[in-house]
Amino acid sequence: MKTYNLKGANISREWWLIDASSMPLGKLAVVIADKLMGKSKVTYTPHIDNGDYVVVVNAKNLVVTGEKMTQKKYYSHSGFPGGIKKLSLEEVVEKDVARAIREAVKGMLPKNKLSADRLARLKVFEGAEHAHVAQNPKEIK
Repeated sequence: MKTYNLKGANISREWWLIDASSMPLGKLAVVIADKLMGKSKVTYTPHIDNGDYVVVVNAKNLVVTGEKMTQKKYYSHSGFPGGIKKLSLEEVVEKDVARAIREAVKGMLPKNKLSADRLARLKVFEGAEHAHVAQNPKEIK
């Protein structure tokens, strides 16, 4: 048997629609990362970016379990001494709920040169309306 290797010219991308209020944040991030990497396709090739586009709606109704809203922390550092900033998930959701979803998905993607392009195909919307109706995304339940 021969191993199939996908060529860059043969890439076909689909659009998927996910409702963020249907599952907890961690499980949502796993499903999104799987679609962005293209691991659910039979043509998956590790060194080729074969993933699909993912549209997330109802992000403002994000579901988390346990005490994650108050206990989960997001850190950023300015690079200067004493320049560390710490925000809880509750504060991040209040400011920009899309950041919470993006950070969760970013943690699920492999850390390589393809991750930025994969993450760019993630589109997050706070409400039920989205700007990608023309692409006719298939809904993931």
